[in-house]
Amino acid sequence: MIRLAVEKDIPKMLDLLSQVCLVHHRGRPDIFKIGTKYSSKDLKVLLADKERPILVAVDENDSVMGYCFCVFQQHEDNSVLTDIKTLYIDDLCVDENLRGKHIGKQLYQAAVKLAKENGCYNLTLNVWSCNPSALRFYESMGLKPQKIGMEMIL
Repeated sequence: MIRLAVEKDIPKMLDLLSQVCLVHHRGRPDIFKIGTKYSSKDLKVLLADKERPILVAVDENDSVMGYCFCVFQQHEDNSVLTDIKTLYIDDLCVDENLRGKHIGKQLYQAAVKLAKENGCYNLTLNVWSCNPSALRFYESMGLKPQKIGMEMIL
């Protein structure tokens, strides 16, 4: 089942955030520290923000198996960008012990449904090149590159 996250989900969300950070740290230790993107306090604030819904996949015991952090974005009156409404997936993670059971697909499909229900034109996200399994997953969901970030390490 997919539902909106609530405060009791915070401990498991912190565990999953650590798992994501570790994947990124292993891929790019020059950029990513070991830790979490958000603190418990940050998550409490996010849970109250209607523009930043957090979806969670839960099992029959209502235990969190994965999450999808979303952000509604719109660039009104921008001199270059049209004012389309976008649902941006800030982070999507399934517990490393539960991967391969289509939980990520369910979370992604729930995000697409949320975007459609809220009149979004598109859904976007970023993928780090050091995370090829995430890239393959998103491509299998039908996502295509929108832009490419490039770097030169000096």
